[in-house]
Amino acid sequence: MEIANCSRCGKVFARNFRDICQNCHQEIEQEYTACADCLREHRGMTITELSEATGVTVKQITKFVKEGRISMVDAPNLTYPCEVCGMPIREGSMCTGCRDRLKADFSSASADLESRSHMANANRTYKITDR
Repeated sequence: MEIANCSRCGKVFARNFRDICQNCHQEIEQEYTACADCLREHRGMTITELSEATGVTVKQITKFVKEGRISMVDAPNLTYPCEVCGMPIREGSMCTGCRDRLKADFSSASADLESRSHMANANRTYKITDR
């Protein structure tokens, strides 16, 4: 049996397959039930309205959405913030703008690395005696 501290409340518990204790797990399930029930009654809620109505943090609601527990199909106005810029999004962890900027930065860094590698290889000369 492995002993660990709950990542949510800090209490010591016998770890099974979760990083949180049984009490915190039950609290999260209650929060999920409250969110799901509220969304069934009020489909057009935003994430901040849902948070205010249920008392569940925006971070926890976002986690429910990312885990697939709260369906975005059933909640047309439900968006959560992009992890980079904070712009409202409905899927993934980054908005399209941040994702495109990341791809462009990666491509330019890759091209720069490739050109440096090519330049380093172009300046090398070998003599027959170097074998």
